[in-house]
Amino acid sequence: MRRFAPALAALPLLLGACGGGAQPSAGSASPTGDSWINVQPGKPTTSPTTGPGGSPRPALPPVSFLPTGSACAIAWNEDVGKVLIPMIVTPGRGSLSVQWPNRYGKRYRVAAVPQEIVSGAQPEPVWQTITTGAECTGSATISGLKSGAAYVVWLDAPDTPRDVDGSRSLYSGRSEIMTPN
Repeated sequence: MRRFAPALAALPLLLGACGGGAQPSAGSASPTGDSWINVQPGKPTTSPTTGPGGSPRPALPPVSFLPTGSACAIAWNEDVGKVLIPMIVTPGRGSLSVQWPNRYGKRYRVAAVPQEIVSGAQPEPVWQTITTGAECTGSATISGLKSGAAYVVWLDAPDTPRDVDGSRSLYSGRSEIMTPN
C-alpha cells in the first residue's frame, strides 16, 4: 500500500486538471477555430449555425414519407440472401388471394400452379398480369380454382433490373401448398 500512496496523493490534482478549469463562454473560439457549444444536463442545446471553419451549415433536403396504412405495417419476412418475394396467401371459396410488398417494379405476374400428379408434360401455368400503383402492397385474387385441390402460388416481377448481359434478376416468389375452400 505504501507504493501507491504517492499516486493516490496526486490523484486529486490530476482529476482537477481534467474538469476544474474555467468554462469557455458561448461563441469563444476553440483551438480548431470552431465555436464552443455549452451543454448543460437537463437543458436543451442549440444547434450550431455554422460548420467547421465558420461556413454556414447546408439546409437539409425536403423529406417525404411513405404512405401509412395497415398494408404498409405488414412485417414481411425477407431473409437476406433469398431471391423470393415474400407473400401472404389467403384461401377463399374456389380462390386464393395474394399480397406481396410492392418493391420490385410496377408490373407483376401471378399464377396458381396445380400440384396434381400428371403423366407426361405438365400444363403451362395460367399467368395473370397485375399493374400496381404507389401503394405499399400488390395484391391479386386467383379465382376458378378447385376447392380442396392443392396449389402453389408463383409470383414474378418481370420489370426487375437487367444485368449487363441482358439477363433478368431472379426476383420471384413461391408459396407453400395452399388449398382453396
